[in-house]
Amino acid sequence: MTSRCVWYSLALISILLLLRTKNVDGIQLWGMQIGRAPLLEKFTWKTLDFAYPNQRSRELAVASGEYVPENSLPVGIEIWGNKLFVTVPRWRDGIPSTLNYIPLDVNHGGSPKLIPYPNWSQNRAGVCGSGLTTVYRIHADACDRLWVLDTGTIGIGETTVQACPYTLNVFDLRTDQIIRQYRLRSEDINQNTFIANIAVDLGRDSCDDAFAYMSDELGYGLIVYSWQQNTSWRITHSYFMPDPLAGDYNIGGLNFQWGEEGIFGMSLSPIQVDGYRTLFFHPLSSYREFAVSTRILRDQQLSQNSYHEFQVLPSRGPLSHCTASVMDENGLQFFNLIDQNAVGCWNSMLPYAPINQAIIARHDEAMIFPADIKVKRGLLWIISDRMPIFLLSTLNYTDVNFRILTTPVQAAIAGTVCDNMPLRFIGNQIW
Repeated sequence: MTSRCVWYSLALISILLLLRTKNVDGIQLWGMQIGRAPLLEKFTWKTLDFAYPNQRSRELAVASGEYVPENSLPVGIEIWGNKLFVTVPRWRDGIPSTLNYIPLDVNHGGSPKLIPYPNWSQNRAGVCGSGLTTVYRIHADACDRLWVLDTGTIGIGETTVQACPYTLNVFDLRTDQIIRQYRLRSEDINQNTFIANIAVDLGRDSCDDAFAYMSDELGYGLIVYSWQQNTSWRITHSYFMPDPLAGDYNIGGLNFQWGEEGIFGMSLSPIQVDGYRTLFFHPLSSYREFAVSTRILRDQQLSQNSYHEFQVLPSRGPLSHCTASVMDENGLQFFNLIDQNAVGCWNSMLPYAPINQAIIARHDEAMIFPADIKVKRGLLWIISDRMPIFLLSTLNYTDVNFRILTTPVQAAIAGTVCDNMPLRFIGNQIW
């Protein structure tokens, strides 16, 4: 029996044991409405709380308005070592910390308090150069670095104030120290810029062979940062723009329009035979995926004049607005389908088409607006946060609003087209 089969058998046994109980150490196990594997509720919150040094300091923060429990919404996650990182943008007043973590090696119960990372003092809003103001999605790379883009903004939409410049901060996760801080150039952004997502591309050679790709959702651009050159450049393309026919949404009982939402989620393929990856990306208001080789993105001159190097892939079909996406080392792409309260998958060894995609996780209560997704240690990690209700209506704070869920990758894809994988990722063309 191969090691993959052994792992799958053990995972299946564990799942069957869990299904007999439905509740393990107070953690809810959700039976799937579609898909083979259950969703394990790792953490849940009605409102977010933060790990103040003591109860007195927490009470003072509440009294002063520094901390308003109902104003926090988690949007991004990442996993490294024994830390689960959670980001909280400063869309409203009363957000004491934007970059936080939960120790995974400590039993917190179901609703742990968020610990500011790397500390309280470096999470002060508007302290440009030494404090993080607003962070969305983050990435921990294989070189034990955490890539954190601070947008420098407070508020959202018409209330947005640019308190600090857009700044890329890279932390050494072994020492919790900033090892690189880079302010985006004025040429990298425009008056509409809103960057919420980051993808990090590591080459084969060394940790210095690294590039960050940052998607400008409302300014319709892609910003590339080179670690080795310590510089950045902006790329524009019509594929970064929203589809004018895909701006209508129905989520969590709300009908609303986000017609201006452009390039949003990104995922990177494994390194291919030519030494480069493929960047897959999609506008939020779109049902399509697009692709481009990092050979184009990594070359500043080439990236400015390579319109036809960008590929348009077939539509995912109706009800397929997608937030975050991620691709694992086998070339399996996982993506959040917010219209369906679901997660989909695509086996990138097959053409990009609905017939080669599958829904592997779905739940109409536990997964209202899956906002971010990661693959770590053979597990899918998903955060759902009911964002449209938070922004456009009012959350019920007597109910669970925010969840971090996990499910084993192999068990989730079993029996789907995504399970038809070769032993390793090969080939140059992957769609």
